[in-house]
Amino acid sequence: MEPLAQIRAIAARVAASRGLDVWDVQSRREAAGYVVRVIIDRPGRAATPEESVSIEDCEQVNREISTMLDVEDPLPFAYTLEVSSPGLDRPLRDRGDYERFTGRLAKVVLGEAVDNQKAFEGRLRGVEDTYVLLEASNGRLHRLPLRLITRGRLEVEF
Repeated sequence: MEPLAQIRAIAARVAASRGLDVWDVQSRREAAGYVVRVIIDRPGRAATPEESVSIEDCEQVNREISTMLDVEDPLPFAYTLEVSSPGLDRPLRDRGDYERFTGRLAKVVLGEAVDNQKAFEGRLRGVEDTYVLLEASNGRLHRLPLRLITRGRLEVEF
């Protein structure tokens, strides 16, 4: 098994034991050396900060993954392990994310213009067929083709 796949498998076991999911695993060489980032998420809507991944979740998962990585030693070099959440302003990656965060504020950028614009901001109103429904602050409902979305991100609400 490739090292990153092995790290992902370890992280998935640890996260699952705490009712969490692994959102992403990355390994990068940075100025201070190699960094392995494990990004964990709480299944479901996570509509409020209280329902999202906490600092305590990250600390506990970090300790457990670190212990397992010390034993299994998948990487042949020294590295720093970081565990975090996708954040309150998380990227929206696929149809499931747009469905999951229906009702939340978001910014969406398209590769081609729709309704004479490429950038949209508003409240997600769901997914219908192959379109993301986004309601602008003026009440206008935009039907944005999923295939044209190049970037999407939740907006932080307080």
